Amino acid sequence: MLRKALLPSIFILLAYGFWLSPDFKVISAGVALFLFGMLSLEEGFRAFSGGMLEKVLQRSTDRLWKSLGFGVLTTTLMQSSSLVSVITISFMSAGLLDLTAGIGIIFGANLGTTTGAWLVAAFGLKLKLSAYAMPMLVFGVILLFQRSSQLKGFGYILAGLGFLFLGIHYMKEGFDTFKGNFDLAAYAVSGYPGLFLYAAIGTLATVVMQSSHATLVLIITALSTQQISYENALALAIGANIGTTITAIIGAMGSNAQGRRLAGAHLIFNVSTGLVAILFITQLVQAVDALGQWFGIADLDFTLKLALFHTLFNLIGVLLMLPLITPMKRLLIRMIPEPQIDIERPRYIVPSAVQFPDTAVEAVRQETQRVFDNAQDLIIRGLSMEPGRVLGTQDLDAELSAQTRYTPVDIDDLYQRRIKSLFSAIIAFISEAAFSWKEQQSGSLHWLRDANSNIVEAVKACKHLQKNMQLYLFSEQPAIRREYNQLRLQVVELLRQLEQLRQQPDEGSILGLDETRLTLLEWHREQHLRYYRLIRDAEISPEMGSSLINDAGYVATIKQSLLAAATTLFIQSERAKSAIERDLALDDAELNEILTLAEQARRQL
Repeated sequence: MLRKALLPSIFILLAYGFWLSPDFKVISAGVALFLFGMLSLEEGFRAFSGGMLEKVLQRSTDRLWKSLGFGVLTTTLMQSSSLVSVITISFMSAGLLDLTAGIGIIFGANLGTTTGAWLVAAFGLKLKLSAYAMPMLVFGVILLFQRSSQLKGFGYILAGLGFLFLGIHYMKEGFDTFKGNFDLAAYAVSGYPGLFLYAAIGTLATVVMQSSHATLVLIITALSTQQISYENALALAIGANIGTTITAIIGAMGSNAQGRRLAGAHLIFNVSTGLVAILFITQLVQAVDALGQWFGIADLDFTLKLALFHTLFNLIGVLLMLPLITPMKRLLIRMIPEPQIDIERPRYIVPSAVQFPDTAVEAVRQETQRVFDNAQDLIIRGLSMEPGRVLGTQDLDAELSAQTRYTPVDIDDLYQRRIKSLFSAIIAFISEAAFSWKEQQSGSLHWLRDANSNIVEAVKACKHLQKNMQLYLFSEQPAIRREYNQLRLQVVELLRQLEQLRQQPDEGSILGLDETRLTLLEWHREQHLRYYRLIRDAEISPEMGSSLINDAGYVATIKQSLLAAATTLFIQSERAKSAIERDLALDDAELNEILTLAEQARRQL
């Protein structure tokens, strides 16, 4: 109800302001242009997030100080802590960042956002920005019509900067003329009541505009024309810092537990920092005056002092909260636990990840590995074995020989609850991503989609295998028992091999798996001959032989499907190298031809 009433209320207030004063239209237009410029800048930087930004982020967050530096630098360059927050939440949801690195980036983003106040206070109010805005808009719009995504990205950035400059210009012009008709400074409130009141106004303004940068520029331009007092401007800046958390909170709504924890950390940091700034406002103002003299800031240059204050209280907040990151993590994990549900739900693929190609690919990869893990567990249990023992170091032959009874498993139920829900979500997510198939990320998504299909095929083959296995695994005839144990052994030995490949991915390659695939095809051929001999020698009945032939086919399907999925999931080679290896890897027809030639050579010998 509150969300539905917010937009009409804003429209009514704006309409009343337009009717009250024509100058208010100029200020509002300035804010609108500034916000549109922010959106254009974000769109422009998104054009360069299709790999480069994600790679830099992964390499720059392995230490807390690097995470802080990354947050400061990216927010300074993009002038959008909102975009940095959304990217960070997406990366955490995809499992690419842990909570400590995410918190470090958010702390750094709060410091980085202070650079916008310095730029506006130092240059924006002293230069005629409209003179620079027009050429930027012209060149930016021309670049927007180009086919290259990189050129379009530069076009959005230039146009965004042009709209930002125009917005600042119109806000300043509006407040200059507004001052002659209506003096907002008459509504100044001093003392702590004024601090809390204007902090609340600053929070509300940032929640409405969803941009602390826009709120700060509005505060600075109003302060430069003496429409608000210096003390109230400080309170508004504190409120803007608190209100900017709304973007992270909105971004985390469709996220997993990790994303919501990061939004919680953002809220805790900004609210705590704001309260400290209000409680120690006198000491901070004194510190600003002292530092201002040291930096050569004039006593009456309140706009630069506001920028210095904004930087100072954010820096103090970072210094106070850094030692508390570990307790904060424990608190957030306790307050926002991972959901315990009977049906598996996606953990890494979240709506925000679609916007960033490399993030989307990694999210799908992580989710596909969950599908593989669940399928691996289901297949082992479907073969009446324990996953912990199969994937351990136990002698598999001894494990099979020692087994005295078959434990049935409802594969259909497990498939519905643990695999189908994830598989459906992954396919829907890949369809929504819809990257251009010229991009390398689209190729990766194609392979991951096939990997999911292969995993599902392996599970379905295991379901068909289960019926005869339950009938013959503990038959009184030793030959049929031995053969079904061999079928089980084939599957679990491959699963153990793939688990070793997962643990040591650098030692594997796509080409290296060709040997395993060749061995599988050779085994499949030999099994048919073996079953015919068993039938001929009356060790098994023809009915048992036909069941074995069918089930050996299911085992071959399980192994081929798992190998195909593992090739995509566990071979961590570079994209270019991986693509070459896929081209060089032998297909089934080529492998069969090799086996045929080998058999012919053996006969000639």
